[in-house]
Amino acid sequence: MTTVAADAVCAPAASHAMDAEPAALLAGVFKALADPLRLRMLSAVATDPRGESCVCDLAALADVSQPTISHHLKVLKDVGLLEAERRGTWVWYRVRAERRAAVASLLDVFAPTAVTEGEMVTAPVGPEIVDLDDRVTRLADALAERHADIPRQAVVGLVRESFTSLARSSRVTQHLISLTERFAQQRLEDLARSRDSGPPQVLFVCVANAGRSQLAAALTHQLSEGRVVARSAGSVPAADVYPGVRAVLAELDAGGEHAFPKPLTDDAVRAADVVVTMGCGDVCPIVPGVRYEDWAVADPALASPKGVEAIRDDIAVRVRTLIASLGAGRGDAVSTD
Repeated sequence: MTTVAADAVCAPAASHAMDAEPAALLAGVFKALADPLRLRMLSAVATDPRGESCVCDLAALADVSQPTISHHLKVLKDVGLLEAERRGTWVWYRVRAERRAAVASLLDVFAPTAVTEGEMVTAPVGPEIVDLDDRVTRLADALAERHADIPRQAVVGLVRESFTSLARSSRVTQHLISLTERFAQQRLEDLARSRDSGPPQVLFVCVANAGRSQLAAALTHQLSEGRVVARSAGSVPAADVYPGVRAVLAELDAGGEHAFPKPLTDDAVRAADVVVTMGCGDVCPIVPGVRYEDWAVADPALASPKGVEAIRDDIAVRVRTLIASLGAGRGDAVSTD
């Protein structure tokens, strides 16, 4: 613990704070967003598969007058978040190109975290750390024997790396070992995979791996009748799958109670025939021979139950097209994760 002398003088370090001018500009943006309807409008525009939304679509978000809708959209325009274009009778809105990354971070990372309920689990200390380390060592030894074709040191390193990456985001420490085993086993299978044989493999990537990518993987497994290997991952994994999504996964008979967010790894990308990004296209490494697609799909994190169902149906249409393009009649049934 750091101690401070009794006669120390408090000396505020103003230089550590944000400069006044950008703070004022940022405060204006936050003020513009401090309205539930405006936030819903921004999310609707940002996730519209067309890349833009008509004012007639946005008017359906709330039972308010057209002048009120126009006022809210003007506020979002004035702070530089949206731009508009009139085409005939209607005005179309899109997120300004230079603001897309910031808006995506707000909606996909900050917003779900800010509204997540439940207390964070305190990191294990003392004897519990030793016990976890021993269990990770035993798990690494077991997987090294199971995958004798991979150098033992590589397996041990991969298992420990998998444990560490899951521990950063996992909310429940008592399940870390079983989750580590599943994640490490998947990664070892990906390392050993050859594209010349076996069923096609698809990797779905979103920001949190708690909604869109989980639904896409489950739907791919279901609609291909297990003839496509479906993986999912997140660039910034959440602590858990969104409750509304977990309920839909259970309805899909996709083992919703066992789904968990996983970090994106290079081996998952290299093993895939197709990588589908959903709001995080810049984070995936480009690997020769891998096909890349980007799907503009709404984030179910804050959606209503009907909204989650609509997102599920949107993804299902895209998945059917993807499966058809892969010739998914190859291979035997496999599991999804």
